Amino acid sequence: MSNGDIFVGEVIGTAILILFGAGVVAAVVLNYSKAKDAGWVVIAFGWGFGVLAGAYTAAPLSGGQLNPAVTIGIAIDTGKWDKVPLYIAGQMVGAMLGAVLCWLVYFAQFQANAEDEIAQPTLGIFSTAPAIRNPVANLITEIIATIGLVLPILAFGLTKGLGQSGTTVLIVAFLVVGIGLSLGGPTGYAINPARDLGPRIVHSLLPIPNKGTSDWSYSWIPVVGPLIGGVLSGLIFKAAF
Repeated sequence: MSNGDIFVGEVIGTAILILFGAGVVAAVVLNYSKAKDAGWVVIAFGWGFGVLAGAYTAAPLSGGQLNPAVTIGIAIDTGKWDKVPLYIAGQMVGAMLGAVLCWLVYFAQFQANAEDEIAQPTLGIFSTAPAIRNPVANLITEIIATIGLVLPILAFGLTKGLGQSGTTVLIVAFLVVGIGLSLGGPTGYAINPARDLGPRIVHSLLPIPNKGTSDWSYSWIPVVGPLIGGVLSGLIFKAAF
């Protein structure tokens, strides 16, 4: 894979991931959306389908990692670090692009939401926030949930049939749905530093009416937690497998 292919693949794939993921949250929470109040299960599946579409699209170019925690876990396993900054740069750019695209898709709803007497918060469309704000507990949740993502992804690579059949990405998509349903309640399961930080930056910059704060005091948790989870996943995999 060339450097250009890796960067472009990760940009496109991560942008699709965030477009679908942020898009399903916007669909569920924004007033005047046809999917208003569809619920958590719909959100979990929307994010899973985002992984499915983004990773399959990026796979021929970059392998479709789409997540710095996954990239770091793979690097620890393989010992190959030279492409890691390129992957992460593409993931960050793609996450920001996907957030902008989501805003454009729901532009009219964002405007109407601001004019409604009971305006819905908008940061949750772009980034995560804890149900109960407890930094230690929130950090632990993100670490464990990310291990629940990255360690199985590394193990899937040991099953040759998955790679040959092209179903690995499908399995990972269902894995993300499962994490959302089982582990997403406490923090909203960022499990991906680019997925949270890129859209949070975009939220802070976009001219969204009455958008409120971008909650920078919490922003380190969905970055540090998944990175630690990715490192631990790589170490556990090397030790156990």
